Amino acid sequence: MPAILNWLLRLVVTNPICMRLVQGGSTRKRHLYIRAGYLAVMIVVVVFALLSTSSGVSSLRDLASAGAQTFNWVSYLQVGLICLLTPVFMAGAIAQEANPRTWDILLTTPLNSLQVVLGNLFGRLFFIIALLFSTLPLFAVTQFFGGVPGDAIFASYAIAGTSSLLVAAIAVTLSVTRTAGRRAVFWFYATVVMYLFLTYAIDIQLRRPIAPGAIARHTTLITPTNPFLALKVLLDSNHYVPFDLTGTGAGWLKTMWLTRPIAAFCWICMAGSLLLIGFSTVRLRVIGAKTGTIAWYRRWFGMGAKGATERPARTVTRNPIAWREAVARGKTPIAIIGRWGFVVLGVAVALVLLGFFHTGAWNGPNLQLAVASVVSAEIVIITLAALNMSATAVSREREDGTLDLILTTPIQPGPYLAGKLRGLIMYLTPMILVPVLTIAILAVYVLADGFGRAGGVAVTLPLPGTTGSVTLPVILWEGAIALPMMLAPFLAFCVMIGLQWSIKSKGTIGSVIAAVAVVLTIVGMISLCAAVAGNNLSVPGAAMSALSPINLLFAIVLPTKTIGSALTNNPTAARTALVVGAAGAGLLYSGVVYGLHNNMKRTFMMTVRRLAGTT
Repeated sequence: MPAILNWLLRLVVTNPICMRLVQGGSTRKRHLYIRAGYLAVMIVVVVFALLSTSSGVSSLRDLASAGAQTFNWVSYLQVGLICLLTPVFMAGAIAQEANPRTWDILLTTPLNSLQVVLGNLFGRLFFIIALLFSTLPLFAVTQFFGGVPGDAIFASYAIAGTSSLLVAAIAVTLSVTRTAGRRAVFWFYATVVMYLFLTYAIDIQLRRPIAPGAIARHTTLITPTNPFLALKVLLDSNHYVPFDLTGTGAGWLKTMWLTRPIAAFCWICMAGSLLLIGFSTVRLRVIGAKTGTIAWYRRWFGMGAKGATERPARTVTRNPIAWREAVARGKTPIAIIGRWGFVVLGVAVALVLLGFFHTGAWNGPNLQLAVASVVSAEIVIITLAALNMSATAVSREREDGTLDLILTTPIQPGPYLAGKLRGLIMYLTPMILVPVLTIAILAVYVLADGFGRAGGVAVTLPLPGTTGSVTLPVILWEGAIALPMMLAPFLAFCVMIGLQWSIKSKGTIGSVIAAVAVVLTIVGMISLCAAVAGNNLSVPGAAMSALSPINLLFAIVLPTKTIGSALTNNPTAARTALVVGAAGAGLLYSGVVYGLHNNMKRTFMMTVRRLAGTT
């Protein structure tokens, strides 16, 4: 075999790292369950969509419309699942390769830097590509109904595939540039979620009609930077229209960016991936070069050197486990900047949004949509933070041997678990206050009638399913009471779910994935039921909307779309029901937390002993 061909094959096809990851991952039950679950969800959605859209079809045109609608649902779901599952498969590249110093071993092998990087990238990306190809027959089924051109299917696959490539390249770059990889897993997740929410919200605000009075809107500068926006151009071309720069003399970059956003998105992902791969290749050989040195930022934060024999004394509360989780956990510069930066940025964004509304730059619906997008993203990030920290709280101690030391102390399982819960909630309190303060600031603004704003703070909104309308403040000020009553117990529930899986799991990655899957399933079911109840059960439905934090937020900010039935019958009772429902939801989640604590306390020692000595 020619030497150049052998060199090229060892980059990916015969790369030993790639082959090891593919062969090892193919035998893991966790990967099997993820692949089977992904395909099962897609099949269920396709069947449900076909049954719901094809009922009452009376012509071939209606059948084609049903097929196109099914294709839209499945395409959005596929991109969403790929964005969710790619970090799951790439988490090993961040944690498993960085934390156990696997990189140090790889650097002693004959593999060059490019082979190491590409082997890690494509070895893990293989499973995402396999997921994409497994759904190809489902997309082919939609063509039997007509209305779905073949190039649209391949375009949707191009969007999903390039998105996963970019996310995978970012994960490999994190594993190369960071030695504390396990802490990066959560921030990897949170950044992806926040980016998708933020760019979509900015795009909504920048959209302008293609002509005065037209319903269709032009794409924006943000469109080629978000996979869901690129997919919207493909699937909703009648209402989300690219610019036509024919004859304007625009340059090639502007022409592609504004007239071909789907192609621009794919090229951005591929170019960004190549840049990250190149950077990782160059950076790989200097990993660990600064091991043992005292970084300037540790002195700046008053943290001292790593491994120092002395440090200032610190006051510990009555429960040392709670103190350790609340105080000792967040002493790294990244943790300090991340937590308090989230607080400062969240409050600043709330004030900026309110400033746009107060000066008249935005009307009521603009403010409602912006607040709903920003606060829902904040709640998702806080929930993921709670799950990540709680799901690693015990499994991390099992991995580094700390749990064995703790079990030799007089502390009992009950105080140990209660300390974990209290300490994590105390640590998350500044972050929890961000969405609460955002709604509270808006509530004060509404109660003060906009501090003299021209036009006031009331908006007239149509009621869904009727010809009537209702006049309400831009947000329901009762949300400042309802949201904290429900959000804190809900996050305590998430922490207990994470702790439960942290006790049961051998490693941190498995416990995080399991906890996130359980909470997503429970909250998803509750949210769907609450959404249906809010739109159909009048006042009781408004109370049930408080069972999920996102449903409660939408009921506060977008009430006509979530509790329209109750507002039609009795607006005052509907607003009161939100507060009562939030109080009931808080008591319900608190009761579940108490029950989980008692059950975990009884089974703690048995579970810990069963997993003793495992890593």
